[in-house]
Amino acid sequence: MQKPKKELIRIVKSAQGEIKLDKTGKLPGRGAYICHNVDCFNKAKKSKKIEKVFETQLTEDIYNELEEMFKE
Repeated sequence: MQKPKKELIRIVKSAQGEIKLDKTGKLPGRGAYICHNVDCFNKAKKSKKIEKVFETQLTEDIYNELEEMFKE
């Protein structure tokens, strides 16, 4: 089941290879979306789905920042 983009969190990889959260949904670069649900986050982290999309390893800081967003 697909959710509207407004219900998802976008993670973006810039042309310089920087990976960060895109709270506006407008940053340039390759984007990946994750639902704003802690179960979804845990599954993506465990299976390294986001890392596979970006073909790079995510830092613990990115995962910590994502986790903080789920607490809001």
